[in-house]
Amino acid sequence: MTRKSSSNFVLHAKSDQFYWEGIGQLSIKTFSNGNAYYKTSKGFFAVEESRYLLLNEGAYTISIEEKKEVESFCVFFKEGFAAEVAKSLIESNDKLLSDPFKVTSSIGFFEKTYPTSDTLSSQIKTFKQNLSALQHDPNGYEEQFYKLMQTILIEHTNTWKEVESLSAIRHSTREELYRRVSIANDYIRCYYDKPIKLDEIAQIAFLSTNHLLRTYSQIYGKTPHQHISELRIQKAKKLLSNLEDNMTEITFKLGFQNPVSFSKMFKQYVGISPLEYRKKVILDKKS
Repeated sequence: MTRKSSSNFVLHAKSDQFYWEGIGQLSIKTFSNGNAYYKTSKGFFAVEESRYLLLNEGAYTISIEEKKEVESFCVFFKEGFAAEVAKSLIESNDKLLSDPFKVTSSIGFFEKTYPTSDTLSSQIKTFKQNLSALQHDPNGYEEQFYKLMQTILIEHTNTWKEVESLSAIRHSTREELYRRVSIANDYIRCYYDKPIKLDEIAQIAFLSTNHLLRTYSQIYGKTPHQHISELRIQKAKKLLSNLEDNMTEITFKLGFQNPVSFSKMFKQYVGISPLEYRKKVILDKKS
């Protein structure tokens, strides 16, 4: 990847087993039909189908281990490209005309997974569908990168609103606190189906347990425990609907120690037991 560091480019591939480590440029990672897992010096990231991972330039590893092929569509931006597009969005026409090639400072994004908005999803879908044709049309190909980066920059303002909502006096403190809580959030998304503990999450984020609890709820509107339970319920519903695994297998796939604990948690959140939910799914499929 480093040999293309001065260019905008796309990696579009399918694989059920994959591993890579090295240094990459600013990029967004999207996947369908399965998940990919990344590790950087900042943390751990699971990239789900409805989300994308934004990484700044730097070292990382990626791994895919699925039973079926996962489709990747990863977009890489050349050095200085984000700042160039940002300049065109925020500076006046007079400044752009008087000094169009002025060097601007680089942009450092928050490295984390983001929900894929309808706008960005539509742009990525169009880019993917037209990729083979666009590769023979240099101008059209480059335009796609500008469109994507404009959307990313505009939507990134929502992240700054979350930063500013934190109760800290200094801006630099709010920014650092947001980065650390984001690390906790992505760690939960990676390992919610494992028996992870609160102090483990706090340690990964370099925060005290109390500080993590207070700030996590402030940003995400739920505690880490509530978020883990929510993600487990979502996965449990999928596993119960597929009819492939029995209750014991589902229990361990969700990080529970025994079926009783799983059943109790599921009924608490859904209102019916896992077995009743599965029966309902079967009946709905027959009707």
